Amino acid sequence: MTVTSSLPRRTVLTAIAAAAVLALGACGNKGDKADVASASTATSAPATAAPGNHNRADTTFAQQMIVHHRQAIEMADLAEKRASSSKVKTLAAKIEKEQKPEIKTMSGWLKSWGEKVPQGMSMSMPGMNHGSPSATPSVPGMMNDRRMREMMQTSGKAFDTMFLTMMIKHHQGAIDMAKAEKKHGSYDPAKALAGDIVTAQSAEITQMRKMLGHTS
Repeated sequence: MTVTSSLPRRTVLTAIAAAAVLALGACGNKGDKADVASASTATSAPATAAPGNHNRADTTFAQQMIVHHRQAIEMADLAEKRASSSKVKTLAAKIEKEQKPEIKTMSGWLKSWGEKVPQGMSMSMPGMNHGSPSATPSVPGMMNDRRMREMMQTSGKAFDTMFLTMMIKHHQGAIDMAKAEKKHGSYDPAKALAGDIVTAQSAEITQMRKMLGHTS
C-alpha cells in the first residue's frame, strides 16, 4: 500500500516540476524578445536636433541680417528728415520699429553661440567691401556707399521715389536670406524669425509698389 500510494504523489510532483521549468523558459524567451525589441527601437529612433542647436547657416543668417537691418534703419532715419510723403514716413517708422528688436534678438543669439556680432555696418565679413564707393556688398539687397550718399543728398518727391525703389530691392535681399535660412538653418527660433521676415517684408514690398505708382 505504501509503495502504491507513493506513485501518484511522485507523478504529481514530477508534473509540477515540469510545469515550473516550462514557465521559467517561457518567461526567459519573453524577456529576450522584449530586450531585442527594445534594442531595435533604440537603434531605429531618429536623432533629431535639439531646438537649441545651431549650424553655420544660422550664424550667417544672423550676422548678415543684423547688418542688413542696420542699413534699412539708416534709410528709414533719412526718410524721417527728407521724405515729403507722410505715407513714406509712416512706412519708414514701421520698418525701424520692426527691425530694431530683431537686431537685438539676433545679437543675443550670436553671443550665446560664441559667434561674432557685427559692429556698425562694416561688419568685417569677406565680400562686404563697404568702404568702396562702387562696390556691391555681398549681403543681398544692400546699398553701396555711392547709392547711400545719393539718398542723403536727395529730398522731397525725388527722395520718396528713391527710398521706395531702394527699399524694395533691400527687402527682396532680406527675403532671399530668410528663405535660405528656412531651408538650411537648424535653430528653430532663427527659422521662425526668417518666416516672419518673409511675411512682413513681402507685404511691405506690395505696399511700396503701390506707393510708387502714386509717386512717379
